[in-house]
Amino acid sequence: MAVCARLCGVGQSRSCRRRQRSNQQDQGGSDSDMDEEEGEQIVGARKSETGGRRGGPGGVVAATAGPSDAREYGSGRARTSSGPQHPESLAELPPELLVEIFSLLPGTVLPNVALVCRKFRQILNMETIWRRRCMEEFGMNEDLRKMEAGGVSSQDLYVKRVSLRVKSGRFMKLLPDYENMDYKDVYTHLLHPYRHILGLWQPDIGPYGGLLNVVVDGLFIIGWMYLPPHDPRVEDPMRRRPLFRIHLLDSKKATVECMYGHRGPHKGDIQTVKKDEFSTKCNQTDYHRMPGGRQEEFRTWLEEEWGRTLEEIFHEHMQELILMKFIYTSQYDNCLTYRRIYLPPSMPSDLLEPGLFKGTYGSHGLEIVMLSFHGTSARATKLTGDPNVPAGQLTLDIDLSRPVVLPDLEQQRKIEELSRIIMRIHDEEQREVEQQANGASADGACGGASEGEEMEEDHGASSDSCQLGPSGSSSSSEALPFVLPLGVMARNEVYPRTCRKCFYGTGLIAGHGFTSPERTPGLFVLFDEDRFGFIWLELKSFSLYSRLTDHLEHAHAPSMERFEAMLRNMQSWTS
Repeated sequence: MAVCARLCGVGQSRSCRRRQRSNQQDQGGSDSDMDEEEGEQIVGARKSETGGRRGGPGGVVAATAGPSDAREYGSGRARTSSGPQHPESLAELPPELLVEIFSLLPGTVLPNVALVCRKFRQILNMETIWRRRCMEEFGMNEDLRKMEAGGVSSQDLYVKRVSLRVKSGRFMKLLPDYENMDYKDVYTHLLHPYRHILGLWQPDIGPYGGLLNVVVDGLFIIGWMYLPPHDPRVEDPMRRRPLFRIHLLDSKKATVECMYGHRGPHKGDIQTVKKDEFSTKCNQTDYHRMPGGRQEEFRTWLEEEWGRTLEEIFHEHMQELILMKFIYTSQYDNCLTYRRIYLPPSMPSDLLEPGLFKGTYGSHGLEIVMLSFHGTSARATKLTGDPNVPAGQLTLDIDLSRPVVLPDLEQQRKIEELSRIIMRIHDEEQREVEQQANGASADGACGGASEGEEMEEDHGASSDSCQLGPSGSSSSSEALPFVLPLGVMARNEVYPRTCRKCFYGTGLIAGHGFTSPERTPGLFVLFDEDRFGFIWLELKSFSLYSRLTDHLEHAHAPSMERFEAMLRNMQSWTS
C-alpha cells in the first residue's frame, strides 16, 4: 500500500486529506465528489465548472487535473505554472487512461488497487475493466445484457445454443438473472473462485478412468465428460455429457448443480481436496433414478454408451464386460474425485504432434490414450481403461531408434513374415537390456532404454543397424503401401492402405484384474499426422488410433518435468 500511495501521491495519513478537503470547502468552488452512480460516465467529458477552479485571467485550466483535484487525489500541491501541466502522480491521469491501465492488470490485484483512493475505487466499478479481465483471463466474450441476434435476447440465444448439445433440454431451467448482473460480479463470485478447476481432469472410477474438461461456457462453468464415439467408428467426433455446472443465481452467490441423470439439474457440491484435485457430490441422488428401475437405467445407459441394445451385441464376452462396467460405474452417482492431467508438450523433433487419440481395443470398445514423446521413445498412456489394463497404464511403448522397413505387399500379408521381422528386433533389444543390466554396454548403444530412462544415441547409426526388409530410407515421409497380415483381427475394416513409417514397439497386455501384466512385441504404423496403428503380434489383432480434434483450453503442461511427474502419478493411481 505504501508503494501505491507514493505512486499516486495520496499522502501517508488521513488527517492530511481531511485538511485538504477543509481547504477546498473554504475556497467555495471545489469539485463535487463523484457519485457512485456516475462511475460509468467517468470516461466521458469532464464536469464543467463555472467558477470553482482558479486559473489564469482567461480561466484556462490544465487538461489533466485542476489544483483542487490534486489536493483531493494527488499530492496536495497546487500548480502555479501557466504552461502545460504534467501529472505528478498516477491519480492525476485522465480517467480514460486509468481505465486502460487498470484493464491490463490481473483481476486478482484490482481489489488492492481499489483501496488506494476513492477515485480508483469508483473507476474500478466500471464494466469495461472487468469485461476485459473476463475475456482475457477466461475467454468469456458474451455480452451480459445487449447481445442480440435477429431480435433474440441473450437469454434465449444462450438457452438455444446450449440445448442443442443436450437433447433432454436440461439447460432450460434456472437461468441466471442477467438483468441484475455485471462483469465484476461474474469475475468476483464465479470465475475467480472456481478458476482452479478449469482444465482437464481424470476421474477416479477404478480401472475405467475418463476424461473431464471443465470450461467457461457463456455464464456457466461446465464440467463436460468426454466419451469416445460408438465402437468401432474411431474417426467420428467425440461425444460429450455434462456432469455438473456452476452459475450465479443472483449477482452475489454461485450455485453448483449436478447434471447427472435425466431429470434436469439438481443440487450438488464441489470441494477442493488438495492442489490439482477436487471432488463432486450430488445432494439429490433420487434425480438419477428412473421410473422403470435398474432395467430401464441399464437400457438407457447402454444406448448412450454403445449406441445399441444388448440383443444387438452377439458376443457373450462383450455382454459380460458391458454389464460389469454399468454396475461398477453407476454406483458412484456422480460423487467422484478428479485429478488434474495435462496435454503433452510438443517439440520440433517429434515424429508427429503429441496429443489425445481414440483407439480400438477389441471387446472393450474404444478408449482414449495420450501420445507423448520422450527422447527416442513414443509412449501412449491410457486415460480410459478396462478391467484388463486400467486407465493410467502405459499401453504402448515405441522405440523410435528401431525403424522397420516393410516388405512388399505379398510378404506383408503373411503373419509369419511380419512376426519373423519383429521378433528378430525384439530378441536384439532383449540382449542389449541384459548387457546393460550386467554393465557391459555403452551409453550410446542402440535402443534398450528402460521406461524411466532417456537414452541419447546416434540415431543414424542405430537406424542402419536396425533396418530390416528391402533397401530403402526409413526416414522418408512418402506414402508406402500397407496391408494387414491375414489372420490379424481389426475392429474397423476401413483402415489406411498407405503409411509413412513403421517402428518396433511393445504393447501392454494382462489378465482380468490387471493380473500377470507383460509387454508383448508389435509393430507401430504411422499413417499420417492424425492416425496411427499398432499390430499386436501375440493377440493377432490391430488397433487403429485417430486424433481427438476438440479444442481443449487450460490444458497444456507448464513444463516437461511437470508432465512426466503427472504420468508417474497416473500409473501409481491404478497400480
